[in-house]
Amino acid sequence: MQYTIHLFGLNHKTADVEVREAFALADGGILERALVSRESPIREALVLSTCNRVEILVSGAPEAEVASLVLSRWAGHCNRDAARLSPHIYAHAGTEAVEHVFRVASGLDSMVLGEPQILGQMKDAYRRAVGNGSTGVILNRLLHKAFSTAKKVRTATGIGASAVSISYAAVELAKRIFGETAGKKAMLIGAGEMAELAATHLLTAGISHLYVANRTFSRAVELAERFHGTAIPFENLAEHLPEADIVISSTGAPQAIIRARDIKDVLKKRRQRPMFFIDIAVPRDIDPDVNGLDNVYLYDIDDLREVVEENLAQRKEEATRAGEIVREQVESFSHWLKALDLSPTIVDVLRYGEDIAKKELCKTLRRLGPDVSPETAKALECLALSISHKILHEPIVFLKRRSRENAGERFLDLIRRVFDLDKETVPEDAHGRGADDPACGCEDEISNKAGASCVPTSSRN
Repeated sequence: MQYTIHLFGLNHKTADVEVREAFALADGGILERALVSRESPIREALVLSTCNRVEILVSGAPEAEVASLVLSRWAGHCNRDAARLSPHIYAHAGTEAVEHVFRVASGLDSMVLGEPQILGQMKDAYRRAVGNGSTGVILNRLLHKAFSTAKKVRTATGIGASAVSISYAAVELAKRIFGETAGKKAMLIGAGEMAELAATHLLTAGISHLYVANRTFSRAVELAERFHGTAIPFENLAEHLPEADIVISSTGAPQAIIRARDIKDVLKKRRQRPMFFIDIAVPRDIDPDVNGLDNVYLYDIDDLREVVEENLAQRKEEATRAGEIVREQVESFSHWLKALDLSPTIVDVLRYGEDIAKKELCKTLRRLGPDVSPETAKALECLALSISHKILHEPIVFLKRRSRENAGERFLDLIRRVFDLDKETVPEDAHGRGADDPACGCEDEISNKAGASCVPTSSRN
């Protein structure tokens, strides 16, 4: 029984945003179900589609036709020509595909090295695929292993510890200034993408309230409502500044909108309580002279870039350690996959029984004492091994029968789990979302459908 894992994808490295948009798969479930039709050489399928990548992971026969089938159905699903898709595709098979999946889950293949969001997106994709019945023994184990590998990487390395985005770095600097941001109030001036990211990080950091000011007031209202904050008309900005401990500005105005003389009055109203300004606009929104005032801390985009570059260098060092963990886990998974065949499993089952028989024989001989003759010892050994082989005979016959069926690998995997032949257990939360998962949510649905044994019946079985 030979099954091959294939991965086909395009990402920010191989395709520009126009191509990624053209071949994005908003509802990957439709394609998953189409790929595992009864006539297809593909037995399992999972689609991952994000703003930076689209990847299709399949398991099935090693025929070359798998590639053409996946690409043609992918392009057809998007109402596009496969010829436009092909030049941007990367393809991996076997161990290379496994390593790629583990690297993606661990944040080692992301645009921002070490970012954790992709892990939550992979879990969402897996949950949907399980619900569709398009995954089986192989992809279930692969994805569970990917999630546990990502957890090992985050636990054993500092790859995700340092700020490597401008917005995140800004909030981290605020934490350093105040020591504790919980209970602080923040103000966003401008409501663009950078402001949205900053708002997300600020709320995660525990601020008590968020004000949003923007020249287009409706946009300020929209962003404020999303983050349960307060929208401020741009012309009323000055009167609300005293309420803010942290100010992040990114308006794109042609000249400074906040000057040192304005902040002097603000500080008086605040009774000289510290203020933290982050100017991520170009041209700058905040007059540099503001930094000369007592109890005021001002950072601009260049200051933040220095922090980001320093932290990115640290992440690259940690990525080397993370890569070693990934390679170890790939080797472990590859060992399991190779064993998921009839002959290796029969050998392992027999060895399992023989090892138990020999251990129990040794205990018995020690109890009988030194007077046991070699002939008796040999007879007892033959008896113990014979009993072991006879007990295991029916399970092995069962395996031989089932291995000729489409679902044979499911029973091989079950036997390996029953006898713990791989000495490896999949934690119950391997595919769950922990508190540190940015996309934390309930995993009850996936647990009910995949089951503790991780062997849901696929639509092909």
